[in-house]
Amino acid sequence: MKIRFDSISPRLISQRNAVHDLCRQFSRSPSKGNLKRLKALFAACGESVFIEAGFHADYAQSIHLGDRVYININCTILDGPEMADPSLAVHIGNDCLIGPNVQLLAVSHDMQADLRQTKKHNYVEAIHLSNNVWLGAGVIVLGGVHIGENSVIGAGSIVTKNVDANSFYAGNPAKRIRSL
Repeated sequence: MKIRFDSISPRLISQRNAVHDLCRQFSRSPSKGNLKRLKALFAACGESVFIEAGFHADYAQSIHLGDRVYININCTILDGPEMADPSLAVHIGNDCLIGPNVQLLAVSHDMQADLRQTKKHNYVEAIHLSNNVWLGAGVIVLGGVHIGENSVIGAGSIVTKNVDANSFYAGNPAKRIRSL
């Protein structure tokens, strides 16, 4: 399911700017205090979550992190604003490893050029990483994707479709390589 929202409304611009400022502050000084402020923005943040410097999110309030999640340097999560339907959020399960330079892109735009020029619509679709998922360096995950538990996505892959549990996927677009 995909929901449309207006990212250029004054309220959402203000909200994004505040989150961007906090992300920049955390990147400059990834102290425990700044990490605590960053985690407070999330819809949910489990125990023993560690986030390296360079983290970026648009709204953060639609991000759910499980326990023992590790997010390496320069992670970008383009999430939508808080929605009435929490199933549209970015969910990262327990024990997930997010490699450096990973992008979780839950937000998209119209495919038709005339609509992009006149309407400026944004759409958000859920991204769901089940428990114990490892995303290698530079992985890109698009909105609407569910990655099954215990799966591994190879470095540099672009995930455009759902990933089976207990599987290794790699490539552009990511394809199933083998069972784990």
